Amino acid sequence: MPRRVFLFRTLGVLLLGACLAGCGGGGYSGYKYAPYTVRGQRYHPMAPREALGHVETGTASHYSHGFLVFPGQTALGEKIYPWSAGAAHKTLPLPCRVRVTNLRNGKRVTVRVNDRGPFIGDRIIDMTSASAKKLGFYEQGLTPVRVEVLSVGDGRYRLRR
Repeated sequence: MPRRVFLFRTLGVLLLGACLAGCGGGGYSGYKYAPYTVRGQRYHPMAPREALGHVETGTASHYSHGFLVFPGQTALGEKIYPWSAGAAHKTLPLPCRVRVTNLRNGKRVTVRVNDRGPFIGDRIIDMTSASAKKLGFYEQGLTPVRVEVLSVGDGRYRLRR
C-alpha cells in the first residue's frame, strides 16, 4: 500500500475516533434532580417517578450551543453541537425523554431533555435549533406546545410509564 494512502487512512481513523470520543456522556449516573439556583431563583425538580406521565402546555423557545468543533455543554456535562436534537427544562429530572407537540401545526418530536432552562419569562421548554426546525417554529422563535414525559433516565436507570 502506498505511504500516502496509509497516512490518509490513519488520519481518517484518528479523526473518527476523536469525534466518537467527543460524543460520550458527561460522567453522571442515575438521575439529576437536586434543587438548584439560577439568578437568585430556586428551582426544585421533580423526582423521577413523579415526572412519569407529566404533561404540561406552554411556550417553547429554541437555543443553539456550540459551533462545530467547539461544542457547548449541557447540565449533564454532555457535549452539544448545532445539529444535536435535545431540550432544556427547569424542573424535569435529567435525563428524560419527552414528546413535544407544536400546537400550531401538529408536528411532534421526541427529544432527550439533558439541560436546564429556559430561564426567560413563562417559557416551559427550550429546544435545540435542530428540534425547533423539526417542529416547524425555528423562524418564529416561540410557539405553543404540549410536553409529555415518556421516560426518565438512561440505561439501567430508565423508568417508563
